[in-house]
Amino acid sequence: MTHTGHLRKLRTALDDPVTYHLPLDETGIPLNPLIGQPIKLVYEGEIHCIACGRKTNKSFNQGYCYPCFRDLPECDSCIVKPEQCHYAAGTCRDPTWGEQHCLQDHVVYLANSSGLKVGITRASQVPTRWIDQGATQALPVFRVAERLLSGKLEVILKQHVADRTDWRKMLRGVAEPLDLPARRDQLLATCAAEIAELQAQEGPGRIQPLDDDGVVDITYPVQEYPEKIASLNFDKTPTVTGTLLGIKGQYLILDAGVLNVRKFAGYRVTLSA
Repeated sequence: MTHTGHLRKLRTALDDPVTYHLPLDETGIPLNPLIGQPIKLVYEGEIHCIACGRKTNKSFNQGYCYPCFRDLPECDSCIVKPEQCHYAAGTCRDPTWGEQHCLQDHVVYLANSSGLKVGITRASQVPTRWIDQGATQALPVFRVAERLLSGKLEVILKQHVADRTDWRKMLRGVAEPLDLPARRDQLLATCAAEIAELQAQEGPGRIQPLDDDGVVDITYPVQEYPEKIASLNFDKTPTVTGTLLGIKGQYLILDAGVLNVRKFAGYRVTLSA
C-alpha cells in the first residue's frame, strides 16, 4: 500500500480504542490496522499552506505560510490565550470567523493526560480535543457562552492546576487514574469566591456548571509504549521508518521514535505500508 498527499492532523473517533485515520489530501488512511506493522513515511520536499494552498519553504503554527500566520484569526495570539480575545474591542482579524468559532458555546474541562490539567474547547470539539491531547480521562466542568469567558474561567482554575500536557510523559504510558469528580469539587471549592464574582459580572445563564456530566474514559490503540522518547522530524530526517507500535494524541509511536503528525500539516509525504 502506497499513498502520497499533504498531511493534516489525524482524524479520530471515540471508540474503544480510539479509531485513527491519516489524511493525505482527500484520502483518509485507516491507521489502526497498521499497528504492529512496518511503515515508511517519506517527506517529498514540498510544503503547502493548509489555509491558502500557497507553496512555502517553512511552515508556521503547524501548517501555515507566513502571510496566513500573520493575518488569519486562527493564528492570532488569543487562540493560545483565550482570555485575551479581543472581538469585543472590534479588533478581531476576521469578525465573521470570530462569530463562528469564538462566539460559540465553550466547555471548560478537567483531563488526565500526563496528570491533572484544566483546558477549554468549543463544545463542538468534544471529545476531539481530549483525544488530541492524549487524555485518558476527561470531565466537563462548565459550559459557557463564548471563548473569552472560558479563558477567564481557565485563568482562575489554572492557579491551582496545570493547563498544559507533558507530552513526553503522556507518551510513556497510561496516566494513573484520578477521581476527577472529587478533584473538580476540591478545585471549585478553592476557587468559589472568584468564580462567584465572575458569575455576578456575567449575569445569569452565561456560566453553566455541568454537575451531572460524567467522566469520559478514553483508550488508545497502543501495543507498546517507548521507554525513551525520541522525537522524529521531517526537516531533519525526510524518511521515517519503523514498526508502528501505537497511536496516542496526535503522535505515531514507532520503534524508531515518535512523530507529531499535526506539527507537519501541509507537508507532502508518501506513506508505504
